[in-house]
Amino acid sequence: MPSAGLFFTAAGVGLAVAAPVGPMGMLCIRRALAEGPRAGLAIGFGIACGDAIYGLVAALGMVSVSQFMLAYDKPLHLVAGLFLLYLGIRTFLQKPADDAAAMNGASAGTARAFASSLLLTLTNPQTIIMFAALFATLAPRGPFSSSVALTTVLGVFCGSIAWWCVLVAMVSGARHALGARVRRLIDRVAGFALAAFGVAEIRRSV
Repeated sequence: MPSAGLFFTAAGVGLAVAAPVGPMGMLCIRRALAEGPRAGLAIGFGIACGDAIYGLVAALGMVSVSQFMLAYDKPLHLVAGLFLLYLGIRTFLQKPADDAAAMNGASAGTARAFASSLLLTLTNPQTIIMFAALFATLAPRGPFSSSVALTTVLGVFCGSIAWWCVLVAMVSGARHALGARVRRLIDRVAGFALAAFGVAEIRRSV
């Protein structure tokens, strides 16, 4: 039987992995500011679900899936880079919407936010390697059972979700205090950062 200690250790790892601000963090912050907490949380859930999928692949030893993803490492980086570049340019040029307009498109925006973050997370096959190393480190001695694998993945997922909830709560608290000019400046900075991350991903695919 997997212990509670394993779950909380994995949750701590998930929190530590999610916390550094990268392209997904920038995307989450920007969407939470532009469209509200629902869109920001949708980004976080998409990232956590993508990590959980790769975590299960690594934990359950789906070698063929792992080898396929790693074999197409460069094309996946290219897809992710082009998508980030598109999001960056779109964010840079987009005008900040007021709260009423954001609420009108909330449902569709939430679904798109979840799908885009899940897709971007799944285009990073290096996550499999990270989780494989994680499971090798966290797993108790003895056979690596499916219950241990699921406990570890669930812990990482919960730790990641906890971080995104905290981040979105902090951003949402400051959202209404920001005027249109400040939001426009944030959009430009976020757009430039996302485009830069996209260019970096494209370079990795060459």
